[in-house]
Amino acid sequence: MAARGGKRAAERSAQIKAKRAKLNSNKTPQTERKTKTVSFTLDKEEASPNSRENIISVPPPVSAGKWTNKERVLVFSSRGISFRTRHLMQDLKTMMPHSKADTKMDRKDKLFVVNEVCEIKNCNKCIFFEAKKKQDLYMWISNVPNGPSAKFLVQNVHTLAELKMTGNCLKGSRPLLSFDPKFDTEPHYALLKELFTQIFSTPQYHPKSQPFVDHVLTFTIADHRVWFRNYQIIEEDASLVEIGPRFVLNLIKIFQGSFGGPTLYENPHYQPPNTHRRMIRLATAHRQKERQMVKEIRKEKRSEEQEVIRQDVTDDVFLTPADPKPAQIQLEAPEPQGQKKKKLSELKKKKLMKRKGLR
Repeated sequence: MAARGGKRAAERSAQIKAKRAKLNSNKTPQTERKTKTVSFTLDKEEASPNSRENIISVPPPVSAGKWTNKERVLVFSSRGISFRTRHLMQDLKTMMPHSKADTKMDRKDKLFVVNEVCEIKNCNKCIFFEAKKKQDLYMWISNVPNGPSAKFLVQNVHTLAELKMTGNCLKGSRPLLSFDPKFDTEPHYALLKELFTQIFSTPQYHPKSQPFVDHVLTFTIADHRVWFRNYQIIEEDASLVEIGPRFVLNLIKIFQGSFGGPTLYENPHYQPPNTHRRMIRLATAHRQKERQMVKEIRKEKRSEEQEVIRQDVTDDVFLTPADPKPAQIQLEAPEPQGQKKKKLSELKKKKLMKRKGLR
């Protein structure tokens, strides 16, 4: 059974090769194709007897070329990414017709596994998004399998659906890549420029691409970071309208190999997100301590005894002494307190007698 299956597979492959050879033999290359001539007559000249034909030469189609630059980019991520990162990946895939997708990679797997995944998918470039702590996003761009590769921290991500810009471009069209002049000043920026050029530029005559150029991808260096923007070219006045997505890449390291190897460059201006968050927490704690100290100082001031103001000597000048009162001498003895009780008891007896009718 296995031998029969092998024979059938060999026969099918031979048939497919024969069909491809016939199709390629029937096709004529673009250099051998000649221009076509089209003749037409004007409406006014049709009625006249002396009508003459106008001939126009039509050049051969430009898109019927050979696909020689077979760059394929694998765009995928690790598990634990947010919804914004997922939409950003989808925007990059729609923007690059020469890209491929794959399932998410497990966190426990090492980064060297990405090289094997690219080899299985027949890709020689890779964009890998790595998520950590569900809030930090890192992006790897690599030339598989020999390198070099670069690691970035992705900041200020805005997707196509989030921006809602007025611009629009044709899906699968080829972009123009615009780089800042600073990319030619330093060697590590020149290396990044070459990586960006090979990854984001759509190969000519790609089967899924369009032969039009209607948008520009700009890479600008500011504040030691790479700012990515996407603009549409308007045909009327050749002005630019932003489409999206947009994000900022903070370079961390450039490695000699693919997803590892010796470090070629390390960014001295890079600050890890954990350190940045720690500095923010320390600053807020310092402000809170200052407020607490101010409260304690106010309490101490309130609790302090106020100084007694010395009396002025001239305050008693206009005070006149009061007349002396004569001493009162009691000559009679005070009445005993028991008489009041007796009087009260006699009154009570009279009331009782009246009630009973005895009196």
